[in-house]
Amino acid sequence: MSKKLPIVALVGRANVGKSSLFNAVLDRREAIVSAEPGTTRDSISAKASWEGNNFWLVDTAGVKDAADDFELTIQEQITQAVDAADIIWVIVEANVPITEEDRRVARTALKSKKPVFLVINKVDRARGHDLEGFERLGIRPILPTSTTQNRGIAELLDTLLEHIPHLSQPDETSLRIALLGRPNVGKSTLFNALAKKQQAIVADKAGTTRDINRAGIRYNSVAVELMDTAGIRRSGKIGKGIEHFSVIRSLAAIEQADVCLLLTDVNELGTALDQKIAGMVEDAGKGLVIVVSKWDTVEGKDAFTRDALAPKIAQTFDFVPWAPLLFTSAETGQNVTKIFDIALDIWKARQTRLTTSELNNWLGAVTASHPPAGLKNRAPKLNYMVQETDNPTPAFKIFGSHTKYVHWSYRRYMERELREEFGFEGSALQLWFIEKSGRHKHGNSPTKPERTKTQRKIITNKQRTGKLKK
Repeated sequence: MSKKLPIVALVGRANVGKSSLFNAVLDRREAIVSAEPGTTRDSISAKASWEGNNFWLVDTAGVKDAADDFELTIQEQITQAVDAADIIWVIVEANVPITEEDRRVARTALKSKKPVFLVINKVDRARGHDLEGFERLGIRPILPTSTTQNRGIAELLDTLLEHIPHLSQPDETSLRIALLGRPNVGKSTLFNALAKKQQAIVADKAGTTRDINRAGIRYNSVAVELMDTAGIRRSGKIGKGIEHFSVIRSLAAIEQADVCLLLTDVNELGTALDQKIAGMVEDAGKGLVIVVSKWDTVEGKDAFTRDALAPKIAQTFDFVPWAPLLFTSAETGQNVTKIFDIALDIWKARQTRLTTSELNNWLGAVTASHPPAGLKNRAPKLNYMVQETDNPTPAFKIFGSHTKYVHWSYRRYMERELREEFGFEGSALQLWFIEKSGRHKHGNSPTKPERTKTQRKIITNKQRTGKLKK
């Protein structure tokens, strides 16, 4: 069973340092940090990593009294974060006594029955303050941090690894398809057409779908689970009282899916948000189909309209050139069934397992035909290649020397050649370039852990005393 990446949500009242902690964990400036309360208006997400373990990190707006409908929709992010996340970090300030907002966040988080951490931030400002008083919130473990001094961040992440749940995907014999996109691009209508029943609420008003709707069907003797997600609205465009930024649930759906359908409205093509969603799917290593919806609404189209639009759309998504493009109309049924055929082909391709000999014959051919460029006397040399057998995404380890000089364009070239030779069209690929070890011509074994320094020393001593045959 494959494991999905856990989602860690940061929740708390305004100006407790959630965005600073978010940036500290990522070790880069991603969220806007300001002394003004309420700077974060939308959920911000990014993939983070610690000790080789990946997870999604989600920063949410701060909890405060909802003065109007706009503030109310921002506060709904907290509820969404608690519902969709696997682990919750409740952030408080070390130099401020417990407030009613802190208690409200703590109660909401604990009610979820999920792992909850209490992160006491800004401990560098806590002289004379009693940190033990925060135990009254009833949350364990309690972890003090200071993002300005980088204190406690490593301990927080070490504790996270101890609590990361072992999340398994559903039965791998089932194809899971997620419908993604901005509000009102026709996801629910297409969901109903695919499921052949009125399961999702369909309305002209954006933001009708709040949760992940699911439907199970069979297609060509294959069990298929459909997931319809709430629309991801542009930052700063949250509607009053109805729509909140629902990237967290969409992230959860992406992680659960094998193939994602990115719906883009034919009447509003080429938006930056569509590109962002496609990037999220690629980062998650999933299959992707770009579905142009509402094709029936295009007036005056002829046989050449599609051929004229396709190159423009492909240019918008040039960073995922492997994603197939499909024009559909859920209202008329045009190409709806074809979605299943494409998704099945991608799903089967993602299960392809290649032998080491096949891969190394291919590697020798592509590097001989087009060697990787590099610096003087430091050109990358790629020697050996294996596939990760326990990864649901087609992933490959490539061992060699000077691998850090492999240019991104050469990586793209190898991906393209891999798809052409072995048929991975429609799915993200992962290529890991690993510097070979001096102890083994192929580098560290991908299936055996590297020997520790102590283990190597013991073996060397045994060789010297003649207790181990050389």
